[in-house]
Amino acid sequence: MESAKPHTSVLLNEAVEGLNIKPGGVYLDGTFGRGGHSRLILQNLGQKGRLIAIDRDPQAAESAKAFENDPRFSFFHQDFASIRSLLSHSGELYKEGIEELDGILLDLGVSSPQLDQAERGFSFTKDGPLDMRMDTSQGVSAKDWVNSASVEEIKKVLKEYGEEKFALRIARGIEDYRKQQQIDSTLQLAKIIDEACPVKDKFKHPATRSFQAIRIFVNDELGQLRNTLIDMFDCLAVGGRMSVISFHSLEDRMVKRFIKEQSQGKKLPKEIPLMANEIETKFKKIGKAIKASKTEIENNPRSRSAILRVAEKK
Repeated sequence: MESAKPHTSVLLNEAVEGLNIKPGGVYLDGTFGRGGHSRLILQNLGQKGRLIAIDRDPQAAESAKAFENDPRFSFFHQDFASIRSLLSHSGELYKEGIEELDGILLDLGVSSPQLDQAERGFSFTKDGPLDMRMDTSQGVSAKDWVNSASVEEIKKVLKEYGEEKFALRIARGIEDYRKQQQIDSTLQLAKIIDEACPVKDKFKHPATRSFQAIRIFVNDELGQLRNTLIDMFDCLAVGGRMSVISFHSLEDRMVKRFIKEQSQGKKLPKEIPLMANEIETKFKKIGKAIKASKTEIENNPRSRSAILRVAEKK
């Protein structure tokens, strides 16, 4: 394994400030990663506060051991789609007397440490096994999918999740290649994609969108996010906040739409004479969408596509 570079959490202070932390509150870091956001949340909590962290990445579970001596901290090795189950009557948190949360933070997508490790299969610039699973103990790997999916299915995934304009060419290139030999590695796939793209973007590797699309599909990232947004709202206490960082336009669109719908309340026919303040709303948007500063982007290029949105339950 390569030596991991120091991990810098994107929009660290902004995301934690968005939670408006109460010293004795209960908070959930739904994407623990290497613990950057969790560390800052704990610094803002009092002795009676609680932080629950979850992540499906086995390496995140290892990183969480550094926090195990803090009685305010608990870690669960599972994905953030399980938030509701933790608070259900049979869930671990409910058994501890925790029925709702004062804030939930999500930092979506793949983390820098995952990209930096060739063996995880996320990088198109480093050779490694074609895996791409956040949790390597379950699900179908990118290798298995790329070698078995139909041209039409590959095209659909690349177009829908990667907004790749050469999706059909790439899908056909993958099919032609695997007729000769199996696609096993990240650089194999990256080369196939490169050769299939007739026009290159000088600022972006040709495989960028395709690798992103396959990763999102293999991990069902959008499906999980869609269900989790609803669960997050249900699990928040009144006045509780959700702070969500997105790196992909489809993710951000989903978060933005959810906050807007919950903030506007139930749609009623135009002929019903109600004032805006008479319409029952469940959420309120807190401030505008936040992007990384010029300084942060210079220090951490990955932050250039990050967008933070914050909302509060009413």
